[in-house]
Amino acid sequence: MSDTQMADKDVMIDIFTRADLIMQSDIKFRKMIGAGQLQIVYYPVRGQEVVSAAMMAAVNQEDYLVTIYRGLHDQLAKGIPSKDLWAEFAGKMAGTCKGKGGPMHITHPETGVMVTTGIVGSGIPIANGLGLASQLEKDGKVTVCCFGDGASNIGAFHEGLNMAQVWKLPVIFLCQNNLYSEHTPMAFATSSETIKQRGDGLGMRSVRVNGNDASEMYAAAKEAVEYARAGNGPTLIEAMTFRFHGHLLGDTGHYIPEAEMEQALKDDPMPILRQQLLDMQISEADIAAIEAKNTAIIDEAAEFALAAPYPPGDEYRIDVLDEEIAA
Repeated sequence: MSDTQMADKDVMIDIFTRADLIMQSDIKFRKMIGAGQLQIVYYPVRGQEVVSAAMMAAVNQEDYLVTIYRGLHDQLAKGIPSKDLWAEFAGKMAGTCKGKGGPMHITHPETGVMVTTGIVGSGIPIANGLGLASQLEKDGKVTVCCFGDGASNIGAFHEGLNMAQVWKLPVIFLCQNNLYSEHTPMAFATSSETIKQRGDGLGMRSVRVNGNDASEMYAAAKEAVEYARAGNGPTLIEAMTFRFHGHLLGDTGHYIPEAEMEQALKDDPMPILRQQLLDMQISEADIAAIEAKNTAIIDEAAEFALAAPYPPGDEYRIDVLDEEIAA
């Protein structure tokens, strides 16, 4: 636990509720894929639950989110209904994009999830566009842009952050640094010791936090949101975390040193967060009720996704062009 003052009970319960839903969803997805009930490409998020849960607890539903293909935790934390999300992952018509986007292209404007990108770092310029729109319209919205440490090595990162800082855009750049860019350790491909240093070099407000510590992550997120909403400009948050599985399902993670993985598992943020609730005098019964409710939500969503129909054969022609233009 860091020296950061503990968030209040309501906030901690909120973060735990989101994080547990993410954890249980990830476990369920991997189980169903392993059993052959789903045939999809899947990017596990186990280990990174708290980063997203704390970040999204600090924003409003109308605020925007841009995330990447490893985005299940961001999408659930932002509030996409589980049924809609599971149906999209399963490629069903009832999904957020009629089953045509799949796991790598989730979009749900109703909850502010504007785009999920399949190209590393490509969400950064999009987030700037959303931030510029909010700035021009003076709507008070903040955009959260999530990406991994590897994205800090592409041109769009440097150009995008520079533009956001020059124009003082209301964007929070959340680097979920799990130390591995696909199969490559950060030290093998990143010249700076931290991602925060890259924001510092642009004169941007930049912080580096333990993303697995709910209070520390929430405090950083809340400060960044308030800073952006007040018109002061962007923040780069480097949230240190870890993924407990390979880059995608089927990747054994053999490139991760055994001792490093063992330590990460010992520092699993979910049991730690659960114990923090107990330490705050939140009863075991109340915590168990949250977990049971999440289990029911996920089970219902999974059953719904399996039973829902696939898009009809001519659906591929729809949503490609504006109907008036197509006519």
